[in-house]
Amino acid sequence: MTIAVTGSMAFDYIMSFPGRFAEHILPDQIHILSVSFLVDSMRRERGGCAGNIAYTLALLGQHPLLLATVGQDAPEYIAWLREQGVDTSGVLQLPDEFTASFFVSTDRDNNQIASFYTGAMAKAGRISFKDHHPEVIEIAIISPNDPAAMVKYACECRELGISYIYDPSQQIPRLSPAELIEGIRGARVLIVNDYEFGMIKNQTGLSDGDIQNLVPVVVVTRGEHGSTIYAADGTWEIPCVPPRRIADPTGVGDAYRAGFITGLCCGLPWDVVGRLASLAATYVLEEHGTLRHHYSLDSFLQRYRETFGEAPELEALKSPKP
Repeated sequence: MTIAVTGSMAFDYIMSFPGRFAEHILPDQIHILSVSFLVDSMRRERGGCAGNIAYTLALLGQHPLLLATVGQDAPEYIAWLREQGVDTSGVLQLPDEFTASFFVSTDRDNNQIASFYTGAMAKAGRISFKDHHPEVIEIAIISPNDPAAMVKYACECRELGISYIYDPSQQIPRLSPAELIEGIRGARVLIVNDYEFGMIKNQTGLSDGDIQNLVPVVVVTRGEHGSTIYAADGTWEIPCVPPRRIADPTGVGDAYRAGFITGLCCGLPWDVVGRLASLAATYVLEEHGTLRHHYSLDSFLQRYRETFGEAPELEALKSPKP
């Protein structure tokens, strides 16, 4: 079965600021904010939520179908993903556009300030699940993308009976309260970080309980403090996996989602699902760039056992569904 991955495809311009943003922002002058940060390094990396998620899914032995738009500057990126085991037949290349671009500066405390240029992503609504054999799609993830496309994909998934994970994340401010509620209501899982969860509640007026009544599973990530999975049959606190080094947090959340989807599709218990997600995230934290990590499935599982102990359920990862 296929895992459909929707979301942004982008080039990431990753910059490092050697100081702390907080030391250069005056709280009482925030209404006239005008700041400039002199960065000491910059890299151009392949990225975007959909590309990041699909790549880690392939590393974990899954079968991701990438549904995303790119511009004239992306042939090499698409060919590379194909070589990694990602099905790129659902990628729409637009010859008169540039691929979306993400510009992010990270300070010494791993705080980030970012901007995003939409480019080809603005045309993501041209893609439809109906054109990509929906009958073989086991689950989809709707990750940050053109807001209108996200609304369309959620509607199509409900219409076609496709189970989906809703990940509005960075696009929460651009989705209306009604659109957010409908996206959550039809989902199998809602996954956001703690700040984004607060934004959803503020924007929709929903309480924690209201949200949990709309969707079977809610996952809230909390950076170095781990994550929490809220399901009908209980709540699971998931710890972080200690990194061997800390390089760059960009893309950590996308890898978490890929690990989570892998465990979910393999039918694993929630605590194991969360720990797989946590470990997948740590691999990205240890590298500079969202797609620089690499491992075999065997080495990934060995590190899981070293961190969390033996889990017989992990054998399910070695026999993914056809």
